[in-house]
Amino acid sequence: MLVKTLVVGQLETNCYVVTDEDTLECAIIDPGAESNSILDYLEENRLIPRAIFITHGHFDHIMALGEVQEQTGAPVYVNERELSSDAHGAERIVGTPGLRYYAEGDEIAVGSLVFRVLETPGHSAGGVTLLCGEAMFPGDTLFAGSCGRTDLGGDMEQMEASLRRLSALPGDFEVYPGHAESTTLENERRFNYYVKHANSEFPDQ
Repeated sequence: MLVKTLVVGQLETNCYVVTDEDTLECAIIDPGAESNSILDYLEENRLIPRAIFITHGHFDHIMALGEVQEQTGAPVYVNERELSSDAHGAERIVGTPGLRYYAEGDEIAVGSLVFRVLETPGHSAGGVTLLCGEAMFPGDTLFAGSCGRTDLGGDMEQMEASLRRLSALPGDFEVYPGHAESTTLENERRFNYYVKHANSEFPDQ
């Protein structure tokens, strides 16, 4: 599995292209902006897009969705709750050709890769985390040393529940967040204040 990070747009959103290196089939996660950069990478590497995954519907994660979908023909997956929430951009998803809904426990195959869906609301009502092998794509739920804000239609109690859930997953994962640098789940368990607080290791004084 090859994970390519493309940092796109004014808010420096991480768009990920996750590729089965044997078949060159790939998934595109959060095409936030700069469709030319995304499409050029696909063409230069002769990749075959099989899915576009949306972790949540905020505008900085979906601005290039229309053009990328049109050019690739790949189906678009989003949690249905994003389309009925105040996701500040979800209206751009409605009516997208090839739109499909995914939910807790769904598994989507891309070549030999299998992406498992965890519903992790908090930053937004329909936010999801995608697990593939030892890689985690939490969108804006979990960052290196931080977590997503909850004042854009989110909920702090849900965020803390989602952080607890992710931190309780067995083993370790390479974490590829929606912004900034990658990290590991074990590192966030040990050092992320928000994860530790959600697990009551740092209770309010």
